[in-house]
Amino acid sequence: MTTRLPLATLIELAQNKTDEATRRLGQLQSAHITATQKLDLLQQYRQEYLGQLSLHLRDGVSAAHLRNYQQFIATLDTAIEQQRALTTQADTRLSHGRTDWQHTKRRQSSFDTLAERVQMQEATLINRRDQRDTDERSARQFYLRTSSAVE
Repeated sequence: MTTRLPLATLIELAQNKTDEATRRLGQLQSAHITATQKLDLLQQYRQEYLGQLSLHLRDGVSAAHLRNYQQFIATLDTAIEQQRALTTQADTRLSHGRTDWQHTKRRQSSFDTLAERVQMQEATLINRRDQRDTDERSARQFYLRTSSAVE
């Protein structure tokens, strides 16, 4: 019983760590998806404004209007670069989160395997004890039958 208690505690702790790593991984995946969606949206806005600028250039546009478009597109370019950096950071965090989750999952699996081995060893000991008891009973009965037949 003393070997089971520490092992059960280790398994429980490993399960808690795995659960926490799973929650963190989910949060990191969500953050990565959000960052990617924001980047895609900014790139889509840029394409739309470039399309609008192209139409205005074809129809003729004032210099002030052209400057406003160029400044806005430059602002979008800056935002896109910043969002790319955030997306790269989110990707890196997600990768580390996956590695952490895999590590905690392997650790938990190791404890589970160890627990299974302990259970198998205990079952083997019980089976051996039962077999020994059965053999002793059979030997005793055989001895009693043979000793009463001899008398």
